[in-house]
Amino acid sequence: MAKEPRIVVLGAGSVGCFIGGVWRADRADVGFIGRENVCNEISKHGLRLSDLEGWNAQLPPGEVNFSTKPAALAKADIVLLCTKSSGTEAAAKQIAVHAKRKPAVISFQNGISNVDVLKKALPKLQVLRGMVPFNIAHLGQGRWHKGVAGDLVVEDSAVTRELAARFKSGPARVKPGINMERIAWGKLLINLNNAVNALSGKTLLEQLGQRDYRRVVAASMVEALEVLGAAGIEPAQLGPIPPKLLPHAIGAPDLVFKHLLLRVQKIDADARSSMHDDLVAGRATEIDHLNGEVVKLAEKIGRDAPVNRAIVDLVKQREAGVEHLWSASDLRKYVLEGHRGAAGFGY
Repeated sequence: MAKEPRIVVLGAGSVGCFIGGVWRADRADVGFIGRENVCNEISKHGLRLSDLEGWNAQLPPGEVNFSTKPAALAKADIVLLCTKSSGTEAAAKQIAVHAKRKPAVISFQNGISNVDVLKKALPKLQVLRGMVPFNIAHLGQGRWHKGVAGDLVVEDSAVTRELAARFKSGPARVKPGINMERIAWGKLLINLNNAVNALSGKTLLEQLGQRDYRRVVAASMVEALEVLGAAGIEPAQLGPIPPKLLPHAIGAPDLVFKHLLLRVQKIDADARSSMHDDLVAGRATEIDHLNGEVVKLAEKIGRDAPVNRAIVDLVKQREAGVEHLWSASDLRKYVLEGHRGAAGFGY
């Protein structure tokens, strides 16, 4: 890069603090915009970052340019949008009003439709789809921990090729990608576990260690794949297991699962889903942009998605204040009772 671009993370929560913090630790010009409670925490403790492979970095408060005001977008050359999907329209308005340099906008959000919303609201800006394959746990006192392996993937462009060259190593390294819509659906397929993890109240490893939880996840994946196939959409393969075989791996007996999937997908003991964190904090979740996307696509093509719809309903109940953590057997019975699973999966 001829000149170091000014990167601003808009919606600096767990994912935004981690990505931006790793890049700032690599001496990139990064600013953050987020909630007041996050600002106060970083003002007191700085940023402490770590991952499951032993990487760690610490930025003192003076090294973290964190603001609660969208006016900090004024000097942005690149905006990393890390808000929840429900905040996409509001974020687009903030960018339209406050960003003065016509920055490239990279959506590091869950779901499928955020990029379309951004392109409609920001027709004069370059909007790029990004994908975050890992989970970030907020451990308090300014610490954010990457608990699942994986690299950032961003839609191929001149901007993202420069980012990939700049951040080619470390826990937030960048890889350009093509056919990002397929990648987004591949990521969403994996993210169908988020709701089950949130409903269980357990860490990812604890939840995935119980086959009945995995059976619910596998059933939601089978249903999603059926809907995607009917819609003519082929999700991309993001890990070592092809999408069509992923439910087989997820729903496999414990011995097979632990020696197959957990050997190729590193997950550590601190990892939880972001949806779990949202429910604990009393925030609205992204359920409409995960399992809800499957339900919405099914309705669009005249089909039904009862497994994913049941999961959406349970998360909505939690959002409404129904405090209930589901055991693996109870969740399986409630969600899958009366719903056909794919033959041979043992649902």
